[in-house]
Amino acid sequence: MKQLTKAEEEVMQWLWQLREANVASIIDKMPKPKPAYNTISTIIRILENKKFVTHRKEGKGYIYFPLVTKEEYSNQSLTKLIDNYFNGSFTNMVSFFAKRNDMSIQEFENILKELEK
Repeated sequence: MKQLTKAEEEVMQWLWQLREANVASIIDKMPKPKPAYNTISTIIRILENKKFVTHRKEGKGYIYFPLVTKEEYSNQSLTKLIDNYFNGSFTNMVSFFAKRNDMSIQEFENILKELEK
């Protein structure tokens, strides 16, 4: 699976939330200042080329929807992060963030409870 740019990921976040939308609907959800229609349209075409998005014709326009779930992309991104920065070790990553963020015992226990689920 290809990596997304920041702009592509932002559009995907909106599509994951909306589940399906035309370009105008995506722009409506975005914060001000709103990007140009052509900008979002171009990003959508790039996402289609990367096989993250597809469309169906509706009236004179298109409705776009994700082909890749947010969970699939998150898993792939996290795996890449762990491989590239923590030598493929989940333990090294957790240890890094625990030290960096001065985690409490309660936070560790909450993580363990989540993992047990």
